[in-house]
Amino acid sequence: MNTPSTLPDAKRVGMVSLGCPKALVDSERILTRLRADGYAMSADYAGADVVLVNTCGFLDSAKEESLAAIGEAIAENGRVIVTGCMGEEADAIRAAHPQVLAVTGAHQYEQVVEAVHTHAPPSQGPFVDLIPQPAALKQRSGSADNMIKLTPRHYSYLKISEGCNHSCAFCIIPQLRGKLASRRIDAVLREAEKLVAAGTKELLVISQDTSAYGVDTRHEAKPWKGREVRAHMTDLARELGQLRTAEGKAPWTRLHYVYPYPHVDHVIPLMAEGLLTPYLDIPFQHAAPSVLKAMKRPANEAKVLQRLKGWREICPEIAVRSSFVVGFPGETEDDFRYLIDWLEEAQLDRVGAFRFEPVEGAAANDLPNPVPEEVKEERYARLMEVTERISAAKLAAKVGKTLPVIIDEVGEPDEDGDIGATGRSQADAPEIDGAVYLRNVPLTLEPGAIVDVEIEDADAHDLYGVITDA
Repeated sequence: MNTPSTLPDAKRVGMVSLGCPKALVDSERILTRLRADGYAMSADYAGADVVLVNTCGFLDSAKEESLAAIGEAIAENGRVIVTGCMGEEADAIRAAHPQVLAVTGAHQYEQVVEAVHTHAPPSQGPFVDLIPQPAALKQRSGSADNMIKLTPRHYSYLKISEGCNHSCAFCIIPQLRGKLASRRIDAVLREAEKLVAAGTKELLVISQDTSAYGVDTRHEAKPWKGREVRAHMTDLARELGQLRTAEGKAPWTRLHYVYPYPHVDHVIPLMAEGLLTPYLDIPFQHAAPSVLKAMKRPANEAKVLQRLKGWREICPEIAVRSSFVVGFPGETEDDFRYLIDWLEEAQLDRVGAFRFEPVEGAAANDLPNPVPEEVKEERYARLMEVTERISAAKLAAKVGKTLPVIIDEVGEPDEDGDIGATGRSQADAPEIDGAVYLRNVPLTLEPGAIVDVEIEDADAHDLYGVITDA
C-alpha cells in the first residue's frame, strides 16, 4: 500500500506596486487571478518564489523610481517579473537589469499570469489541478470576498475605463495605455455592488478621463435592475448613488480625474442630495490661455470660474481638488501671475503642483523657450505658498463645525489610556489630501466606521477633533 504523499506548499508571489491608483487596481486584479490559480501571496522578498514589480512610466523621475524598485527586488530576491506602464520600454528595463525574467506592459493581465506560470509553475501537481480550488470557485461565483485588495477593507478603487483620447503635449499615457476603452456599465455597477456588500464604505471612481466614460462605445446601454442604463458618467453616478451599505447608508462615492465637460454640472445636484460625496478631482493643469493652448488642453478658464461658483451655489459643501504644472515650456512670468490670480479667485480646496519635466516621447519636449530650473523652483514655491494660505483659511472655517469622518486607523492607548485615531472628511481622498486627527476615541472604534466629529483645530492641511456624543 502506498503512503499518501504531502501536497507541496503553494508557490508564493510578492508584489511591488508603484504609480497611480489605476496601477494599484491592475495589481489587485493580477494577484486575484494568481490566487485563483493556486498561488499564495508573500508580504516580503524572502518568502516569494517570484516578485512582480508594477512600474510607473509617466515621468522620467517615475521611471527612475521604477528601475530602482526593480533593482532592489533583484538584489533581495533575484526572480523578478516586470509589468505596468514602463513595461512598454522593455529594452530600457533589460539594459538596466538584464536579470529580469519577463517584461509586460500596462494592464496586460494574461501575459503577466502566463509569465508567473512559466517561471514559478503552480505546485499542486497534475491530479490536484483537476480539482477546483476554493479561490477559483469563489472567483467563478462572483463573490467580492475573493478579490485581493491592496487598500484597506473600507475603501476601494473602481476603475471604469482604460486609456485616453486626449493628446496633451506633456503626457504619454495614450502611448502607454492606448485610446479610451470603457468597461460595460453593468460590469462596473456589479463590481461596485459586490465591493459594497463586502464591506467597502468608500468607492473611488478612477480612470484616465472619467468625464469621457462611454464615449468610445457611444454610451451603450445595458440592462441593470430591470432598466436600461447608459455607459455615461451621469448615469453611472446616479446608479452608484443608489448603493447601500449593510447599515442601509449610501457609501461615500468620489469622482476622480474629471475633465470639466458641460455634463459634469449634472452630477452636482446628486452631491447636494447626499447620493455622491461632494468632491471633484479635476486636473486643470494651468489657467493661462497661452499655456493651455501649448499644452493642447481646453482654454476655458473664465467659464470654469463661473461654473465653480454655480456648483457651490447648488452644493455649498463641495470640495474641489486639482493639480497644476509650473514651468511648462514657454510659460512667462505673466502667464504664471495669471495662474496665481486665477487660483485666488477659484479658491480650490486642495491643490497639488508639479514642476514640468520632459518625458521621453512627449510633444512638449520639442517646444521652444524652456523654463530654467531655478525659475521653476521659485514659481513652485510661490504657488504652494498661495494654495497653503487658501487651504489654511478654508480649514480654519471648519473649526466648531461637526463633520462626518471615515476612520482609517486607530492607535494604541497612550500612558494615560487615551486612544487617538486618523480619519478623513468628505473633502479628503486617501493618500492625496489631508487627514482628520481624533483624540480620546472609544476603545471599540474600528477602521471603516463613519462618525460625527466636532472640529476643534486646524492647520494648513489637516483638521483635529473629537467624536461627538450624539
